[in-house]
Amino acid sequence: MKSQWLSLLTICGAAATALADKRPYSVLMTEATMARKVAKVRWYTEQVFYRGVQYVYNATGDAKYAAYIRGQLDPILTENGTFTNWDGVASYEGLDNLRVGETMLFLWEHTGQQRYLNTADFLRREIDRQNRTDEGGLWHMDKTPDQQWLDGLWMVGAFYAHWTALFEPGNGTAWDDIAHEFDLIEEHCRDPGTGLLFHGYDESRRAVWADPVTGASPMLWDRADGWYFNALLDVLDWFPRSHPGFGRLRGYFVTLAEALRRAWDGEGGGWWLVMGPDYVGRKGNYIESSGTALFVTGFLKGMRKGYIPKHEYQEFAFGAYDAMTRKFVNETCGTINWEGTVKVGHLNGNGTFEAGLTGSLQAYIKEPIAQNWLLGVGPFIYASSEIEAMRG
Repeated sequence: MKSQWLSLLTICGAAATALADKRPYSVLMTEATMARKVAKVRWYTEQVFYRGVQYVYNATGDAKYAAYIRGQLDPILTENGTFTNWDGVASYEGLDNLRVGETMLFLWEHTGQQRYLNTADFLRREIDRQNRTDEGGLWHMDKTPDQQWLDGLWMVGAFYAHWTALFEPGNGTAWDDIAHEFDLIEEHCRDPGTGLLFHGYDESRRAVWADPVTGASPMLWDRADGWYFNALLDVLDWFPRSHPGFGRLRGYFVTLAEALRRAWDGEGGGWWLVMGPDYVGRKGNYIESSGTALFVTGFLKGMRKGYIPKHEYQEFAFGAYDAMTRKFVNETCGTINWEGTVKVGHLNGNGTFEAGLTGSLQAYIKEPIAQNWLLGVGPFIYASSEIEAMRG
């Protein structure tokens, strides 16, 4: 037994030395997560992490990171770029199923291989096949009829804009459509009291949680606002500045940045899972890590792109990053872990599933918290990559 403990201490000591080598957090978290064996699937959870790997590849130029992404996705693609396990589920899973499109564009741009472009083209056609509200908003999925969620614009917005910029830059109809998706969210989900956005809305007002006037859900869920905050930035990367939608989207981002700065809990070190002022500090509510990391990423990238002024936001954003790191990064026994990420948060389409909880505070706080959940790990890598570039 004594020899086993000595062996463990020796292993942990050697690994701790590796952590002390001053590699940046973006690299440390990426390497640790790669070592934990991420599933080789197309689901959005994994794509959130692969985006972080792309950040590290872009920063380091190390080809092993791009090769890792290829190694994760090649096994589920045929030689001509179709998914081996697609089976027509895209319409059922809806927009979540399309986040992989951005990864495919990265692989095509990195390798020039036609099969990745074939996959991206297929996913672009899937956007046109999705159901829409009467106003033209993309349903989040078939089982949530007439509903738009903030999450969906993260899942599809950047890919839609990126693909259009590459292959149909003059397609005004597509640019109008992309901007319209955000316009609808702003119309139905912006909370006039806080400036934050409710998780989603139901155009039909049939969902048990839908506000009878706006159709909006009642809770301000942090990760949904985080997805939206970053979706705006990612779409603006590709959106033509000459289009009137560019100014609107930038304005939506600036307004949300101002609201999020007000909502930060400096003592808690981040943002609450459910951010409404009536719910902050309520039993079961807590400072959550994935939304916090997404918000910090948005502030840092927003400054880098010039959408919000550094003299107003840099001190705040740097402080929020450092507080987040102290709270959620756990370095133990030779590895680095990310704590405090809620696994999921959702709105139900027709109120038949857990109808008593749907859309309520309890619906969000009852979900489990996971260590090293990719939906938190990925955003922490984004934020780390941004701040490492800014701090030099």
